[in-house]
This record gives sequence, C-alpha cells and structure tokens, in this order.
Amino acid sequence: MSKILIIEDDLSIGEMMTMYLYEEGYEVKRAENGTQGEQIFQTFIPDVVVLDIMLPDIDGMKLCSIFRTGSTVPILMVSAKSEVTDRVRGLQTGADDYLCKPFSMREFAARIQALLRRSQSFPTPVHETPAGHPIRLDFEKRCLYVNNKVVETTFSEFEIMRLFWQNEGRVYSREELLNKVRGFDTYVTERAIDVHIANLRKKIEADPKDPKHIKTVWGVGYKFLPDPSLS
Repeated sequence: MSKILIIEDDLSIGEMMTMYLYEEGYEVKRAENGTQGEQIFQTFIPDVVVLDIMLPDIDGMKLCSIFRTGSTVPILMVSAKSEVTDRVRGLQTGADDYLCKPFSMREFAARIQALLRRSQSFPTPVHETPAGHPIRLDFEKRCLYVNNKVVETTFSEFEIMRLFWQNEGRVYSREELLNKVRGFDTYVTERAIDVHIANLRKKIEADPKDPKHIKTVWGVGYKFLPDPSLS
C-alpha cells in the first residue's frame, strides 16, 4: 500500500483529499502546518508528498527545499497561485508536479498515480560508466554521481537522467520527455522540462552555460552525451 503525506492547512480541502485517496486504497496522513508535516515526514516515510504552498507557519517552497536536502520522494505542490512564475518557481525549488486550485479529485488522484508509476515501474540494475567518466547512475539506490560525489536530484530530474542514460545520443523533444517522465499530459507542460534540464546542467556540467553532456538540439529538444569526445 503506497503512503501519501498531505500537508494542507485548509480543513475542507485537506479532508477531501485525504478521504478520496483513502477510498482509492492509499495509506494517508495529513498535517495542518509545515512543522507538523516535517515531523510526520521523518517517521511516516511517504511515497508521495502533497504540499500546499501557503501554510500558516512556513512557506511551502521552503519546506520543499528542506525535504529535498535529504530525499528524492516525489512532491506534488498544490496552490491557488496559478501564474506561470509560481509554477516554475515550485519546480525550481524541487517539486515534481504542480496542481492549481481548484482541481478535480480525479485529476488529483491521476497526478498521484503518475508519480507513483514513474517511481515504481523501472527495473533496478546498476549502470556504471567506464573508468574516467565523471558521471555515473545507480538505479537501485537512485543516486547520481558526478566525479564520485553524490549529487542530490529531484524525482523528475533523476527520471530524466535515467531516460537519457538508457538512450544516449538520442534526441528527445520537450513533449517526448514530458510524456516519458510524467506519464500523462500535465498542466505545466514543456516549460517544466526546460526548468529540469537547467537544474540538471547546474548539477552535472562544469560550465552550465556551455554544457558538454546535456546538449540542446535547436528546434528539436535535448540529447545526452556521457562522453562528449565521442560526439
């Protein structure tokens, strides 16, 4: 049974989400503020976190960053803020998806299912790079290594790297990456992929402004080269 942590201070919305997911067969716990949410997070070990941005005691963006310092758990942000800048900021902070209020419970559940599907559906072999290569992925531990040091990634960032790694040199459009990583058409569409790519470049490239591994194919999308000298 998958475990969902909902951090939502609005009583009616929080109870509605909790009840709906419970009836869908999930184990659900809900926190009414950020402090309580952080405490439950440590003991409950959720498979997905649903995080409201506007909490009474701590900004949801900040709480998302706190979770990201030690976990790659999928995070679905929910908010009444629907501006593109708010959605992009949420993704940059480390969220994997962003759902604007008001929303239907069916769409809410679909987002949860998609995040779970992506986190559970892949085989778990360890993929090593040849000696001397700076980048390495460990699928079983869900770890990305750069120069033998662990680099923290969000759920979506790791899945993008996994897809790139399994298909090195293949060019993916933004739409293809979105469909592969998300599993369905999300509200934040192609701009989300640009944000994730920019974040990954900051983490794996010596010079993110002149990337050698994650290359832009103008007018098409992106491709990954573990060894740029072979391009």
